[in-house]
Amino acid sequence: MDGKTKAIIAHITIFGWIIALVLNSTEKDEFASYYIRQLLGIYLLVFLAVIPVIGWIISIAGFVFWILSLIGAAQGELKETPFVGKYFQDWFKAI
Repeated sequence: MDGKTKAIIAHITIFGWIIALVLNSTEKDEFASYYIRQLLGIYLLVFLAVIPVIGWIISIAGFVFWILSLIGAAQGELKETPFVGKYFQDWFKAI
């Protein structure tokens, strides 16, 4: 399976992310790894949405980031999540 397919699978809920992570662990692909790290950061960011009022804003931002990430993966381009993408790549570089 190529990296683009793994990256798109990772965008299909958290279960798709786990499947892409397992598939990528046996046969590493930098493109897939990039989007797996980006999505981990987005999912953790959205997890903070349990905070009242601020959580709504975080949820909307997380959804927009997810859409932008999906578009980048589908186009085969490495598009960084606005504002926080470079941090996600640094924090989760072990993945």
